[in-house]
Amino acid sequence: MSYCVTPGCFAPENPDSAFYCLSCGSQLLLRQRYRGVSPIGSGGFGKTFLAVDEDIPGKPSCVIKQFAFPSNDGLILDKAGQLFRQEAERLEQLGEHPQIPQLLAYFEQNQQLYLVQELIEGQNLEEELRQVGQFGEKQIWQLLRDLLPVLQYIHDRQVIHRDIKPPNIIHRRSDGKPVLIDFGVAKLLSATALQRTGTTVGTVEYMAPEQIKGKAFPASDLYSLGVSCIHLLTGIAPSDMFDIMHNRWVWRDHLPAGKVVSDRLGDILDKLLENAISERYQSANEVLQAINVQADLGAFVQHGALAAKHLGDNSSEKPKSYNPNALPSGSGKARPNSSQEETIPSPSKEEPTPSPSEEGSLTKQALLEIDYSELRNLLARKKWQEADNKTWDL
Repeated sequence: MSYCVTPGCFAPENPDSAFYCLSCGSQLLLRQRYRGVSPIGSGGFGKTFLAVDEDIPGKPSCVIKQFAFPSNDGLILDKAGQLFRQEAERLEQLGEHPQIPQLLAYFEQNQQLYLVQELIEGQNLEEELRQVGQFGEKQIWQLLRDLLPVLQYIHDRQVIHRDIKPPNIIHRRSDGKPVLIDFGVAKLLSATALQRTGTTVGTVEYMAPEQIKGKAFPASDLYSLGVSCIHLLTGIAPSDMFDIMHNRWVWRDHLPAGKVVSDRLGDILDKLLENAISERYQSANEVLQAINVQADLGAFVQHGALAAKHLGDNSSEKPKSYNPNALPSGSGKARPNSSQEETIPSPSKEEPTPSPSEEGSLTKQALLEIDYSELRNLLARKKWQEADNKTWDL
């Protein structure tokens, strides 16, 4: 099927053999090359279509984004065209990252602006959530590790995505990597744009407070990533997890029965979700550093738990019988006579000896009560030698 992408066409579906729309008469091939197949989505900035590239023998699939502007003012349209070209050039640069769709073409036709991008085969995270159910903690850790470098990449190039949410993250079928899509609403950063209240872009449920007011920063994307994570963990709409009365997220209250999220992950998500920008992580790299510190601590605690288990296992060995008259070999000393002997408490008055299982449990409990805060700070500051010394102290 050929699909007419002309705005206002009331019967856009056409047979493959058609060169012109049977309804509105518009040419079906864009730029004599790209043929629309079906609509994918629409929004305030235009529509998105699945298409094929007729110029290449294999006729590979691609994505066409059509931008619409609610104005016929010539000056506004000229300015829009100029900004569109600047944005397209930036998207071409971003597309060099393997987890961002490649830009194939951009052009103007019939007073409409178009972007053509690589099609990413796979499911977006919202589809996965509906099909498989809530994500586990391990999946969230992996998502953060895989996606944060992509955010750092775009932020380093003065671009804020502004619409981070599960539908805009696709798990690529070929390698399982998350791919960040829908840069059609991405805005260029500039010294003036950062300070100027502008058009609100994005999805309100996932927006940072400052973004709702028209301002966006790299930390705004990080906030949206945090909201995406708690939505994937709970399966609950973000708007239902925010306590308006106390102006805070209560996402833990909505975890499925029996599901527990570690403090290590919870602390990171909480900081991503801070309302105040100054309290949030300021860069994706900062979040990655925190994740690595948490991973080091997790490995340390796990190692300690294994050591505790080992101690508990060894305590099951049967102790040697106690002979009060026995002396160390080669001591050269005589055992005092009965009148000089020290009184040895009778067995009935001795404190009970803990069983092997109790001893192991006590050891583990003692390990869990260790204060790791100083070690965590040393690891965060990359004071490796001091951290090692502190480990021995613990």
